[in-house]
Amino acid sequence: FTNIINALQALDKTYSNSEMVRKILRCLPRSWMPKVTAIEEAKNLNVLPLEDLLGSLMTHELSMQKKDDDEEKEEKKKKIVSLKSSQIEDSEDDDDDDDDELAFI
Repeated sequence: FTNIINALQALDKTYSNSEMVRKILRCLPRSWMPKVTAIEEAKNLNVLPLEDLLGSLMTHELSMQKKDDDEEKEEKKKKIVSLKSSQIEDSEDDDDDDDDELAFI
């Protein structure tokens, strides 16, 4: 955005700070609408410096990434645990067979 603004200034087209702030807020995706609304209601966009807006948006982006990372970690922790079963032969049956064999002897 700043590269475009600087190139336009070289062509004698300038925008006021409030125009640049409003353009950035308008171009944000729908998932950012709660943040945009909060900024519009809490700040005076006519005097909000562009640097402050960009700092606020970058901070919000970092917190969203951290939240996504935390959610991914929680999902990994919720793995399904299964128990392995094994079949154990009854030792009593073996003893009975041995007793039967001894009885024949």
